[in-house]
Amino acid sequence: MRFGLYQLSRKGGRAKNEDRMGYCYTRASGLFAVADGMGGHPEGEVAAQMALQTLAASFQRDARPALAQPVAHLEDALLAAHHQLLRYATERALIDTPRTTAVACVIQNQTVHWAYCGDSRLYLVRHGRLLVHTRDHSYSQLQESLSRLAVPGGQPVNRSVLFTCLGSPGRPIIDIGGPITLQTGDRLLLCSDGLWATLKDEEIVSGLSQRTLAEAVPALVDEALRRGGARADNTTALAIEWEAQHAATPARDDLDDDSFASTIQASLETDSVALDEADIERSIREINEAIARSHTRRGRT
Repeated sequence: MRFGLYQLSRKGGRAKNEDRMGYCYTRASGLFAVADGMGGHPEGEVAAQMALQTLAASFQRDARPALAQPVAHLEDALLAAHHQLLRYATERALIDTPRTTAVACVIQNQTVHWAYCGDSRLYLVRHGRLLVHTRDHSYSQLQESLSRLAVPGGQPVNRSVLFTCLGSPGRPIIDIGGPITLQTGDRLLLCSDGLWATLKDEEIVSGLSQRTLAEAVPALVDEALRRGGARADNTTALAIEWEAQHAATPARDDLDDDSFASTIQASLETDSVALDEADIERSIREINEAIARSHTRRGRT
């Protein structure tokens, strides 16, 4: 498994950055994810971080060194993150729950699968053309889809209003995609709405295709922030090039079956509280318990 990767996150005009990004890998499988903590609800940065922690913990447990069922794995891990957020709010007696969107993909056996909840997106670009991008779980996207079916959509709605996310009271909607067999030079982009909301799809595809990842990602993020102005949203982008000729990330065949590495931090830190070692261990334990309960509910061992 050989890939190039570049990731960047900036807070824009907001008081703090509630986006999180990261990736994990073994010698045979890679997990890549972006989460966007939702404003208007408490501790969005905690929600995004917990989502990524849950994904990382689940991947570390199941990728030995590959995942047996990538789609089921992604669904279960996102659902476990959702339950972790509900417990977090209950234990701290929060009036509202921290909430986040999330998009994640798994690459193994030269194939990509993905899953998402909310409006963080995945783009897959090949030879300068857009193969696929995820469809947001927003009322504006639903309205647009209905209009294509000649169903009256009514008055335009705010694109930022979502009908599902991780941490909401109801069970989240988790959509999946793939499998798609990757070709040399294929590029994947996972991003928060701070990027795609200000740039057209054609601009994202063109910008991602015509430069190296190290040039393309900062240029796209900078342009999104420029257009967003003083009120620009948090903007996060994680881009992957499959089998890049000059990959920044080395081949993974030097790892054994039990080796695991991750850029996703194991701890949480907020403006109000920094977790000590006991809190961190407790958080990881809760994540693992959430994953176990998720599998039990679905009848898996």
